[in-house]
Amino acid sequence: MDIQEGKQKFIESWGKMASDWGINRTMAQVHALLLLAHEPLTADEVMEGLSISRGNTNMNLRALIDWGLVHKQLKSGERKEYFYAEKDMWTVVRQIIIHRKKKELEPMLKVLDDVAGVEAKCPESESFCNVVKDLRMLSQKANQTLDTLIRADSTWFSNIFFRMVR
Repeated sequence: MDIQEGKQKFIESWGKMASDWGINRTMAQVHALLLLAHEPLTADEVMEGLSISRGNTNMNLRALIDWGLVHKQLKSGERKEYFYAEKDMWTVVRQIIIHRKKKELEPMLKVLDDVAGVEAKCPESESFCNVVKDLRMLSQKANQTLDTLIRADSTWFSNIFFRMVR
């Protein structure tokens, strides 16, 4: 397999994996292309590399910048913007955790906090309250664990992970 075939296979797989997790496939492919790029790329180079439209390219580059996974670079004497991916994998994982936590877990915690005010006055409401209590406790523990991961450095995480798999 040559380098181009390897890159293509990686980009396709990265996009598929991300879509399995509920992340936009094209956004993940843009990220993969920039992750593999030796030098920062222009939006035109991203468009050409993935055969996607200018609008799709710009929308996904902005989303990746918002996630903290891609950064913009200006080169003196040039009007074009260049984009490069964060290559520190621990930072990439941390940024994804931060974004997904903010978008998915925190809104659910708010809903669970709101509905925790239901009074257990009958068998139906008791059952409801028990489910909410259990989900709330689990969600709060997940939130605390993710906060710990976000604050941790890569060495700490690696040591914990490898102890768990032994």
